[in-house]
Amino acid sequence: MLKIGIVGLPNSGKSTLFNALLQRQIANVAEYPFTTIEPNVGVVAVPDNRLESISEATGIEKIVPAAIEFIDIAGLVKGAHQGEGLGNQFLGHIREVDAILHLIRGFHSSNVPGNLNPNEDIRTIEEELNHAGIEKPAMYVMNADETDLKNPEVPLTGALKISAKLENELSELSSEEQKAYLKELGIEQTGLERVIRLCYELLDLITFFTTVGGKQTQAWPVKKGTKSQVAAGLVHTDMQKGFIKAEVINWKKLVEEGSWKKAAEKGLIHFEGREYTVEDGDVIEFKFNA
Repeated sequence: MLKIGIVGLPNSGKSTLFNALLQRQIANVAEYPFTTIEPNVGVVAVPDNRLESISEATGIEKIVPAAIEFIDIAGLVKGAHQGEGLGNQFLGHIREVDAILHLIRGFHSSNVPGNLNPNEDIRTIEEELNHAGIEKPAMYVMNADETDLKNPEVPLTGALKISAKLENELSELSSEEQKAYLKELGIEQTGLERVIRLCYELLDLITFFTTVGGKQTQAWPVKKGTKSQVAAGLVHTDMQKGFIKAEVINWKKLVEEGSWKKAAEKGLIHFEGREYTVEDGDVIEFKFNA
């Protein structure tokens, strides 16, 4: 499973953002092998409307979304690479993640000492990671005041602007209430949804789907360019070892036909070998020797 480490200097709002993420945590993490849930870890679904479309069209009710494991990494302070604060613990955790989410303070608060200086915060974070010899794909998220969300200015090109406080409040509302509130603010997606999608895109991932013999629809994230035999191993190692072929259809065609059987009868399923490059939106049934 994709692991994202959330880092930020003290008072950046990291705990507020993480608490909002925890409200979106997938209830049944047993679907995700090798996942250990700890107080500083949250497993969050990747939003994907295609799952619901496949489920509704085929009548397969059970849905298992792709997921990201967010880890709240404590200990980032100036001098962390020299062991300051929780420096050693911080460096140990940061080496285990696939990518880093840098949360930068962009909000004003009388409870937080010092001037607001996002660029200085970015420099401090980058210096600590560089000193420690850590190179990971990274994204920058600016934690801004709610009133500043419509202002497109950010301290770094490509940075995302959200309000962790607003996200925390939204996480306590129903889906319909969230949509209504966001509409009032003139925002289409929650900040968390944009963060999750950005994480996905940062690592150059696409999604393929399986329907597991008509029992459940599941989304699987893979790197662009992944071959079908390797993708089969994500579903089960036995599928990769005994790989015979992949039966493939684009999700839109499956939705149009309403079932795998109808699509097969019309010759819409194509058969691929181990060197087939998986495409975003493929629905795949792997054939293998047990």
